[in-house]
Parts: sequence; C-alpha cells; structure tokens
Amino acid sequence: MIDIDMLLAWGASYKKVDAGDTIFREGTDGHFYHQLVSGSVRWININDEGGEFIQNLIEPGESFGEFPLFDQSQYAATAVADKPSVVIRLLKSSFLQLLKENPDIHLRFTRLFVERLRFKFMILKELACFGPEHRITALFGYFKESRRNICPSCNQVKLTRQQIADMTGLRVETVIRSIRSLQEKGALSIEKGKVYC
Repeated sequence: MIDIDMLLAWGASYKKVDAGDTIFREGTDGHFYHQLVSGSVRWININDEGGEFIQNLIEPGESFGEFPLFDQSQYAATAVADKPSVVIRLLKSSFLQLLKENPDIHLRFTRLFVERLRFKFMILKELACFGPEHRITALFGYFKESRRNICPSCNQVKLTRQQIADMTGLRVETVIRSIRSLQEKGALSIEKGKVYC
C-alpha cells in the first residue's frame, strides 16, 4: 500500500514475528498502521470454542487492521502470523498526518476499503443464501477475478481446505466433499491433491 521508504521516513519500524504469534487481538486498541513486508498473516475472528473465521489472508505489501486508525474504536479481528513474518508499523498519529499530506494514498485506502467491503457483501450473501458448492465456487470466482489466492498462470488454488472452510463458514469435511462433487461435475479439477479452477 505505502512505499516502505516513505513509511521509514515517517518513523516506522520493523517488527519480526514467528509463526503463530499474535500481532494484535480483536477488541484491543489500535495504535499502529501495519503493513506486511514478508511472510503471511491471517486476519481472523475466533469464536468461544476456538473456531476461526478468516476475514482476510494478508500478503506482502498489504496493510491490515486499519479500522481503529479511522474510527477510534478497537480491532475488529485478530491478526496472527502463519509463518515467520516481518511487519512494518507506523504510529497512528504519524499515519494520519501522512494521509493528510498525501491525498493519493488516502484515495488508495478508500479503494481498498471498498474492495474489502464488496468481498464481505459477497461472502455474507453466500453464507445466507447458498449451499456449500455455490459458496466455494463463488469464493474461487472472486479470487480468480481479483488475482488473489489463485495462480494466474495455472489456476491452482493457493488455499488449504481448512482455509476455505474458515472463509465460508463450512466444516472442512463439507469442503472436501463439495470439492470432490465439483470435480465430478467438471467445475474444477484435482491433481495430486491440488485444486485447479
């Protein structure tokens, strides 16, 4: 989202995290802008039984956890490193001043929020109105169109079955059965355990 040199010029610092480390927790106050430099982070809500609902999978170069920076509330989800990762963080007050002085960056955040909001609308519609196979094909279709989580050259889905379950509100067993059924219907293919759209 924001050039790393610019972030550093505004006083940002790097933070290394190990796989499984929590970067911030849902319901806590937000004091930093976070941008992933390397690694992988999942942005999740956790229910009372410890089950996860994946809000977003963050890739290097993407920001996450911005809500408290704009609305003075708390984090809406928990951020957890999936593998050793490096995050660059900028103090909230510096981030807001950076946006004031760089309206083009502010506009990019507006576009990012709209993109994420459209994704949430799509997921909510799928959860409320459709069965497992439709949910999965809609998720794959969205990712294929947005060029995320699906290889653009070979169409391999870069999500585990558990991640698909955690994004669609399904059990992993249901995802496995649905993917097999979709393969039988010719909607996707499976080669050596890998799913292709």
